[in-house]
Amino acid sequence: MTPKKLWTWLAIVVFASFAALIYYGVDIYQKIPPIAGKVITTEGKVLYTEQEVKDGQNVWQSIGGQTVGSVWGHGAYIAPDWTADFLHREAELLLVELAKKDGKVYKDLPDEEQAKYQTLLKKELRTNTFDEKTNTITISPERAKVQQELFQYYTKLFMGDPSMAKLRDAYAIPTHTVKDIDRMNKMNAFFSWSTWVCITDRPGDDVSYTNNWPHDPLVGNTPPHSLHLWSGISVLMLLGFIGVLLMHHIRNKEEEISEDLPLTDPLRNMEPTPSMRATLKYIWVVALLILVQMLAGVITAHYGVEGSAFYGFPLDEYLPQSLSRSWHVQLAIFWIATSWLATGLYIAPAVSGHEPKYQKLGVNILFGALLIVVLGSLAGQWFGIMQKLGLVDNFLWGHQGYEYIELGRIWQILLLVGLFLWLALVLRALLPALRKKGENRHMLILFTLSAVAIAMFYGAGLMYGRQTHMAIAEYWRWWVVHLWVEGFFEVFATVVAAFLFTRLGLLRLKQATNAVLFSTIIFLAGGILGTFHHLYFSATPTAVLAVGAVFSALELVPLVLIGYEAYHNYEISKATKWIRAYKWPIYCFIAMCFWNFLGAGIFGFAINPPIALYYIQGLNTTAVHGHAALFGVYGILGIGLMMFVLRGLYPDREWNDKLIGWGFWLTNIGLFVMVTISLLPIGIMQAVASMKEGYWYARSAEFMQTDIMDFLRWLRVPGDILLALGECLIVYFIIGLKFGWSLKGKR
Repeated sequence: MTPKKLWTWLAIVVFASFAALIYYGVDIYQKIPPIAGKVITTEGKVLYTEQEVKDGQNVWQSIGGQTVGSVWGHGAYIAPDWTADFLHREAELLLVELAKKDGKVYKDLPDEEQAKYQTLLKKELRTNTFDEKTNTITISPERAKVQQELFQYYTKLFMGDPSMAKLRDAYAIPTHTVKDIDRMNKMNAFFSWSTWVCITDRPGDDVSYTNNWPHDPLVGNTPPHSLHLWSGISVLMLLGFIGVLLMHHIRNKEEEISEDLPLTDPLRNMEPTPSMRATLKYIWVVALLILVQMLAGVITAHYGVEGSAFYGFPLDEYLPQSLSRSWHVQLAIFWIATSWLATGLYIAPAVSGHEPKYQKLGVNILFGALLIVVLGSLAGQWFGIMQKLGLVDNFLWGHQGYEYIELGRIWQILLLVGLFLWLALVLRALLPALRKKGENRHMLILFTLSAVAIAMFYGAGLMYGRQTHMAIAEYWRWWVVHLWVEGFFEVFATVVAAFLFTRLGLLRLKQATNAVLFSTIIFLAGGILGTFHHLYFSATPTAVLAVGAVFSALELVPLVLIGYEAYHNYEISKATKWIRAYKWPIYCFIAMCFWNFLGAGIFGFAINPPIALYYIQGLNTTAVHGHAALFGVYGILGIGLMMFVLRGLYPDREWNDKLIGWGFWLTNIGLFVMVTISLLPIGIMQAVASMKEGYWYARSAEFMQTDIMDFLRWLRVPGDILLALGECLIVYFIIGLKFGWSLKGKR
């Protein structure tokens, strides 16, 4: 297929996919569960108001939001999912009240009579009593009494009641997480409303707003038929498109290694420009962020076994779990993104052979801006979680409460400005090369478009406000997480890797161009609409579930040939003698292929089908996929790209293979050990508990604080140690290139 036809198909795929993404986004807007003006009893007593729910959402965000347990399944894993927890506690208490109303004690009743009250319970909880005309939700006095009891329970838990100390320790929630009773009352209202969404049937339907999630048979939250149907269809679509891809691969040989290999390294004699040399400081900062992020991860993991301290020291008074986890996730995104941005700044002048005026100044200004955003956002998150900011100031400067985009809105805007500055610097350096016609131009255009997408799509995080409905905020949040982090960075990295290999004369340009265009089409065909697989149970309509199920399955299609890609990269590493200088960057690409297959492929598909995710969303199975995909794929790839840049910045230095080799293997082996002997067994046991008892039980302290779970959490230590040693060696190697610690001598 010619590049022209491939470009046409790429345009069709992107346009059609985003049209569908926006169309169903409008559907989400139109069918969001209401936040009633007032929740009242049948006797007219007001339980809480719409504004209290919205303010309560902001209170929840200010304590860390999705880093303190989860809501609708999205968030951290130590504390429970508050909607599942609230729902089951409400059901158990309401059964007692319903029986008491008839003068009976529920626990003393025979099974047949208990079944009667369970039927009444389901009717009470599932009936949608929202009145659009009066903008009210009406509940029974019994249910209102139960909710008041629950409000007292959560007030004791979050505000420091001594009787809750053991449970707080199990959940890694510091004493006085919420310091003000007015804030606590509002957060209770938010918990109540977000749970109402999970159990109340949509108008004219027998399925709740969250498609009957979370699983809780006691209240009739069991998987609807649509989950089984679309899970089956998604598997059939996956098998069908795998067949099409294999047929295409058999008919088309792609990315063959060039027969006329250069006798010497084509890039060895390239003199780095001042702006290219200026990217070194970015790599040094990446190295520092890796270490800090690793330390934050160690602290976060330890909170799982010692919820209020770090080996006896009361660390949660200064660095609570919600903050260490926020920093751990946010720093991962910062250092991965920075490594890729540095690669873009390095590649652009190298490709065009043109150093624009003041390019180095621009690179240095951008570096300073990124430092301000990183340090400022981390400090803002501390002030927010420590409850030192008002709700408005917290949203602007502190902690937004949403996973992966925790940083305050001001920092978010500044980061977006920085991304556009990066884009401008890359484009002005590439412009002379873009003006030239030739086979090279297709690859350059794709590189340019991916760079534009990286700058633009982070802006999706600005599409919701401080009190935007949770369902809408989740829709836009996953635009950032899925499309920005998992989507266009992937395209950017694919193009950069192919470009580097063609510049080295190892791949034929025409075939590499066609292969990259085809890979981008296949990836985006599933990847754009695959965004919806994150939104199955976030109060979205069934249509979103159907589209997400089908297209998220298609995301796996490109991974079928990942073994071929890994072997192809391995062949490249052996192609000629001088390519040995690029051994470790290429090995990082090979490792990325492995983690793409295992982390994004096997572990990803294990939780992607709706019927699977129904039971295991937000369990440690998600952590398995998250670590193996985010660090295993994007982190290792970022390290590989940095190695390419370092190879160009130090062309005449012979690297210490033993040092970087130990760093590479310890990092990958440590990640594998940590994921497979600790997180995965915990996730599997939670999945079984979720299926048998209910989602609430799989996340409860009763289940998670057993001896076997404690033992499995401690089993993280061997993998964590190997991973930490590997990362330390990689950082030592990066810094050592400057001072000669990482060298064998001159080539």
